Amino acid sequence: MNQPFSAFLPNSTLLSPEDPPPFTVVNPEGRASAVLVCDHASNAIPSRLKQLGLGPGELSQHIAWDIGAAEVTRQLAAQLDAPAIFCGYSRLVIDCNRPPGDPTSIAEVSDGVLIPGNHDLDDAAAEARLNDVFWPYHHAITQALAHRWRHGHGHAPALIAIHSFTPVMHGFHRPWQIGVLWNRDPRLAAPLLTRFQAYPDLCVGDNEPYSGRDVGFTMDTHGGAAGLPHIEVEIRQDLLADVVGCTAWAEIVGDALAAVLQDSSIYTVQHY
Repeated sequence: MNQPFSAFLPNSTLLSPEDPPPFTVVNPEGRASAVLVCDHASNAIPSRLKQLGLGPGELSQHIAWDIGAAEVTRQLAAQLDAPAIFCGYSRLVIDCNRPPGDPTSIAEVSDGVLIPGNHDLDDAAAEARLNDVFWPYHHAITQALAHRWRHGHGHAPALIAIHSFTPVMHGFHRPWQIGVLWNRDPRLAAPLLTRFQAYPDLCVGDNEPYSGRDVGFTMDTHGGAAGLPHIEVEIRQDLLADVVGCTAWAEIVGDALAAVLQDSSIYTVQHY
């Protein structure tokens, strides 16, 4: 479960007691040799940031979070009996899947929308977002993986990230319903692609609509650098508009992951 929120407050310059914690952990004692993460689970904004100058309309859109991804991740945690870590704040506060300092880490413009509260931040303001949101979330991922490793009889745990993507970007209607993002490590990517492609009605993206070779701080840092098997799964947001859709896709993804995770040979440290 969550750490006591007071643990994050003594040196906090950003979060207030009424704000949610920087991360949530579901099913921490799950028995699977895998950890689920959801980088863009929430559209929450710390109260001190005054909604970043945006209204509820903008904060409900994909620019603020990955619509449906948190619900799919929650259901997968139950299906796979795996722990899941959810970031507690909007990617507009700080994107936990981007390197600190990258221009997209604290975006001043997102998909054509100006983010007033992100304009001309000084170093102290940017560091507060790192210290109060970004690092606690990533530390929680490190802790979860370390726990799996210590109690996994020497098996290196797998890391699985769940994201969702907008159906249209820059006027292009994306045909893929689901995408598998990966860089060099094929241990999860190859069998997952095979299983998804076995569905005759699915348009499956191999490093689409984004490439795991271009984006993926969480996977690269916690998975690739450590030699752990890792993968990022992207699902189109219009298919996750309600709980029914989320449940249907959690079943598709969960069935494929359950089969792939049965292969004991993947639980080793390998650098590609």
